[in-house]
Amino acid sequence: MAMEPPSNYQKYGVPFYVAAWAPDVRKSQPRDQDDDDDDQSKSQTETESAQSHPNQNHVVLAGGGGEGRSGVPNAILVAQFDPASVSLSHQPVAKLDTGSDLPYRMAVHPSGDGLICSFPNSCRWFEWDEESSEDPKLGLKQSDRVLDQLVDVGQQLALAFNKEGSVLAAGGEDGKLRVFKWPSMEIILNEAQAHTTVKQLDFSPDGKFLVSLGSSGPGRVWDITLSTVAASLPPEKDEVFCACRFSLISDGNYILYIADKSGSIVTWNTTTWKRIGSKTIARDIICAFDVSADGKLLACGTTQGDLVIVNSTRMRIQKVVKKAHLGFVTALSFSRDSRALASASLDSSARVSTLEDEKKTGGLNIWIVIFIILVAIAAYFLNNPEKLPSFNS
Repeated sequence: MAMEPPSNYQKYGVPFYVAAWAPDVRKSQPRDQDDDDDDQSKSQTETESAQSHPNQNHVVLAGGGGEGRSGVPNAILVAQFDPASVSLSHQPVAKLDTGSDLPYRMAVHPSGDGLICSFPNSCRWFEWDEESSEDPKLGLKQSDRVLDQLVDVGQQLALAFNKEGSVLAAGGEDGKLRVFKWPSMEIILNEAQAHTTVKQLDFSPDGKFLVSLGSSGPGRVWDITLSTVAASLPPEKDEVFCACRFSLISDGNYILYIADKSGSIVTWNTTTWKRIGSKTIARDIICAFDVSADGKLLACGTTQGDLVIVNSTRMRIQKVVKKAHLGFVTALSFSRDSRALASASLDSSARVSTLEDEKKTGGLNIWIVIFIILVAIAAYFLNNPEKLPSFNS
């Protein structure tokens, strides 16, 4: 008898290429007249809203069967995650059909303005559509706005906003890298041959740098302020870089992680742009990668459908979800509070894995067990003093 899939795993009938968490898109409310009371309770209110507002528990997924008559739809979906029951909605709460055009890459604006999707020849802008009801649902609608600078530019394989949402980067299948101010779309950087093909992009937390990866060869670091190349990041031996993420570290600075297809993660110093080290994480090929917002966790998805969660402090595996998906993992996305990881696959499945804080509970449990054993031994010998070993000669 086949086992029932877990509640945090659902199939939605669309092969997925991308996944991301929706930001808080609550429509602004007018301030009360008693501003002083509002100011005093602002921090508490924001905290309660972040915990309770349903929009912060939505996952956006996109993909499809592409052109042709495969019968597999091309669509952008919104699924709702309930952290209390650790479950994904059985059906998407919103689904936007994109016709014969496959939504292949996506970047969600961090301030909740909307999201951009890349299609075979152009990019389109979508806006959130929140229903007004006691149980609001989050939807999407295609915007009337046309991104003229990204029309008829060919397939864009990488899209990224900086942390503030003030800069947008797009990398093309033709190797061209474009960086724009947002929302004006004023061009900042226009590099015709950044790579043979641009596959990955990520901004540093301060927005000063942008790292790009191609299908092979070295990665590049771009100084956004100067619109120039700041560094080249060469692979070693048989390394093939497949994903990149900047991450904050404890002292307020940041480092760069680059995943190698063979299963290792390379760490780079972002001042000297020299390697710090390399650690093998997975035996299988890495095909998806992400870093939590707090920088404490790394996540890898493999061609075998496994999820590998790594503690960044010691670069040790914290959790492995074997066969999280039947197909290879195409996308990973940590929630903004770093407590959950959304993953997606070409097998049309989506999953949200919860991540418990370590808080040294494992070590504490071991010491409790040892203490109980010692107490039991002491009690035994107190009740049976004749059993105590004699050391007299």
